[in-house]
Amino acid sequence: MKRRLSTLFALVMLFASCMRTQNENDLSNISKDACYQAINSVLESNSVNDSSISERLGRGVGQAAGLWRESDGSEADFIQFVKDNFKADPAERELLAVKLSRAFEQYLCYNDMLTVDLQKPTVLEGDTLTDIDYIFGSYSPTAHFVDDMFENKVAFITVLNFPFYSLEEKNAGSGEWSRQEWAYLRLGDMFTSRVPARVSQMVNGTYQAAENYIAGYNILMDHLETDDGRVLFPKDMVLLSHWNLRDELKSNYADVPNAREKQEMIFKVMERIVCQDIPALVVNNPDYIWQPYSNRVFRASDHQEVSLEPEGAARYRYILDQFHAFQEQDRYEPSMPTAIVRNFDGGLEVPQAEMLRLFQQVMASDQVKEVGKLIAKRLGRELRPYDIWYDGFKPRSSMPEDVLTEQTRRLYASAHDFEKDMPRQLVNLGFSQEKAESIASHIVVEGARGSGHEWPMLGRWEPARVRTRIGTQGMDYKGYNICVHEFGHAVEAVLDMYDIDHYMLSGVPNTAFTEAMAFLFQYRDLQLLGYGRHGMDDDITLDIFWGMYEIMGVSVVDMRMWQWLYDNPDADAVQLRDAVIEIARDVWNSYYEPVLGTHDCPILAIYSHMVNAPMYLPAYPYGHMVQYQLEEHLAAFEDPQDFARELERIYHLGRLTPNAWMKNATGDVVGVSSVLDAVRAIVGK
Repeated sequence: MKRRLSTLFALVMLFASCMRTQNENDLSNISKDACYQAINSVLESNSVNDSSISERLGRGVGQAAGLWRESDGSEADFIQFVKDNFKADPAERELLAVKLSRAFEQYLCYNDMLTVDLQKPTVLEGDTLTDIDYIFGSYSPTAHFVDDMFENKVAFITVLNFPFYSLEEKNAGSGEWSRQEWAYLRLGDMFTSRVPARVSQMVNGTYQAAENYIAGYNILMDHLETDDGRVLFPKDMVLLSHWNLRDELKSNYADVPNAREKQEMIFKVMERIVCQDIPALVVNNPDYIWQPYSNRVFRASDHQEVSLEPEGAARYRYILDQFHAFQEQDRYEPSMPTAIVRNFDGGLEVPQAEMLRLFQQVMASDQVKEVGKLIAKRLGRELRPYDIWYDGFKPRSSMPEDVLTEQTRRLYASAHDFEKDMPRQLVNLGFSQEKAESIASHIVVEGARGSGHEWPMLGRWEPARVRTRIGTQGMDYKGYNICVHEFGHAVEAVLDMYDIDHYMLSGVPNTAFTEAMAFLFQYRDLQLLGYGRHGMDDDITLDIFWGMYEIMGVSVVDMRMWQWLYDNPDADAVQLRDAVIEIARDVWNSYYEPVLGTHDCPILAIYSHMVNAPMYLPAYPYGHMVQYQLEEHLAAFEDPQDFARELERIYHLGRLTPNAWMKNATGDVVGVSSVLDAVRAIVGK
């Protein structure tokens, strides 16, 4: 009896801490005494002598109580619910996990397929868009999922038997848990809050509106002029901001006509977009000629100068709308009360402070300055701000892009051509013919309105979708390079969904790890075209490092922007625009001006993901860090078949926490010390 009372005391303390935040918000109608009675009812009806079961009981009761509302029932109902539904027997708990996992896969997959179908008009090329397409495109079939699962008590059954563990707890116990226990932990992540369906729809709607804005943000390059009236870019060149603008700038590190002048003009266009003094009507509009340096506009029909209004702050209104939607969501997320916490501690499972520390370690390093000197020497000039996109370390940098484009257009006249060629590309990487065909059979390739992306599946009978932009003449090299990146995403999705041992472990720790796989493929794009095999060498290391440096600054601007929004919740779009420009300049002056010059440059705020993918950007540099460690590890597997088998092993690890995944993959946690050491050795030669 004494041991029972001691156990009860410990459990009461545990559930009290779990429900404290909820009670402060007056959302739960369950008292501590009712929790005590619920725990006692289980202990009296079960011979619970296992401390791990006792701990799970206390944690599950506390978390379920914190999520219980008056509409769910009385305290007596709660006590009876706990008694009836807590699975003390491991075999019964395992059976419950199997049934929950299967049901979640069915629900999520079929609703995802519906989402994909509803969004096709706005995402894929082809249809003439109407207002109804945008309405369906912003609709989320899963918005009521959380509401429904709490109403029918499935969410409570899940929480009670598979309670949530914090990131710190997951990291602390990661070396002790079995695969099954990891799957149980991921079940515990399913229901940690009760966000109403109307709020979920609001958040999704602001996402889709921002996506539609970005997807149509095309710059007609043959409608740009120098101030003396010259056109630098070829007819019918249309570049989506920021991706295609950046890639066109990169392509001009090759020996091509007017290379420097083109780069300078693209840089000026980017500045105009960030600062929003770009004339609104020159975007995606053939009716006007624009001179970016003087910011003058002329009618295309007669070249008469006209006066057009600037965008002003349109770009930043989309960000602000998403912030306001997140504010609504914050009210229902007491354990993760801001979008910032939800993104880093929840989604990425990397604390923002830790990520910022790693980024600053690279950005402030002596190695950055030394690599900058090396680039300046190769270019034979002082560096300019746009040299953050220096592309000269890649083998393709010495190859004229028009030669590569001629080849990709010949190979891929349509999305279907790329899809048919996927097995060959996978065999090229080292996969067996059988495995290559199996992976490719779960991937479809579709023509996109925007720059392209990959849409993963949520069930083991749905394909991964590669969306790619293809012009009327076929796939140009820029599009091919992006498509190979998205192809890498899709292969990752197939490997850790169709081959995974537990559905709840399908996927990767966070988006950075799928980016790492995409980077692995993208770095091998020339290999896939038949230009020899990719291997780690000094230039590849320097290219990955310089890519880290570039995108880390962009990510820090994004992180600081979101902190500014929470510090200034009543700001309007103009105030946000001015704050972002100031933040971008400050980050530039601190970490980039010493290397690239130009005081107060705002270019770090150009990335479109700042607008249509809140706080996604930090996944890119983190993904580069993961990529480098994987490349370093995979370099030991010289035989292509061994390389592919090791890649499969790694991506079968599934959704562990980031450091647990990396430890299992390469033997070390995620960090930057190895790449810094490698770069130090290279520049010291």
